[in-house]
Amino acid sequence: MTDDRRRRYRRTMRLMHAIEVGAAGAIELEEDLLIHAENADVLPKLPDASFDLIYIDPPFNTGHVQRKRTVSVERDEEAGERVGFGGRRYRTRLLTDLSFDDDRREYLDFIAPRLEHARRLLAVHGTLYLHLDYREAHYCKLALDEIFGRDCFLNEIVWAYDFGGKPKRRWPAKHDTILVYVRAPGRHHFDSEAVEREPYMAPGLVTPEKALRGKMPVDTWWHTIVPTNGREKTGYPTQKPEGVVRRIVAASSRKGGWCLDFFAGSGTLGAVCAALERRFVLVDHSLSAVTIAARRLGLDAEVLAG
Repeated sequence: MTDDRRRRYRRTMRLMHAIEVGAAGAIELEEDLLIHAENADVLPKLPDASFDLIYIDPPFNTGHVQRKRTVSVERDEEAGERVGFGGRRYRTRLLTDLSFDDDRREYLDFIAPRLEHARRLLAVHGTLYLHLDYREAHYCKLALDEIFGRDCFLNEIVWAYDFGGKPKRRWPAKHDTILVYVRAPGRHHFDSEAVEREPYMAPGLVTPEKALRGKMPVDTWWHTIVPTNGREKTGYPTQKPEGVVRRIVAASSRKGGWCLDFFAGSGTLGAVCAALERRFVLVDHSLSAVTIAARRLGLDAEVLAG
């Protein structure tokens, strides 16, 4: 962010704390907002139909694992793994294991009310981008079909990368899923010309003019993670790269339009919105996340401390 832009956001960006949110009625959208509070407390106070874009990257699983196992025990003198009274051997057989089911249910109970608020907060031309990993995406898609309607489903974007550990006994999981839903089918804002184009994978198969211009991205995005020694690295553990978020903001919001991230983390959406001349509301319950986001966006440290 340039020094001029930093000075601008020192003047126009406001930090709200939980105590202010609790005392407030409706939260008015006048300044860019960075809010340190639980999003469940903030979302009901934001105005209906106000946002061009909502991008959220929620924790991929918040539930506690609760294993509920049902087994049967059968006499088996040859292969039984348990030894019972009188030296008799028994074999156990797992009938049901509901731990994953319980965990998934707990996660959906957590995320679904927030997705209902997201739908209410989107403008009629607005779009939701829900960033997930492969373990939760299919469950959340069913929830979104219920909340938004299946006809509001726009895309399933696959963001592929190639860093981190690689297990030897299965295909390494190196992608995230971004589910895209619109508030009103056919009325959503989408500007393909505003999106940075990417190189053709086989430039020799197109004309030199097309190769020079590049191609419109499709629904599979090859983009590196935030480099360890990169300019935008903040140290926040789940930070997403600006390049991925910039593509979303450029396509699905307008200059001067409002964008919302209520799992804001290190503030990537705010940084991208500032660069692309959008307005933003960021919400996170973590003080460390809000501190990182505030510094990244040029908010004075003394304002944060206050």
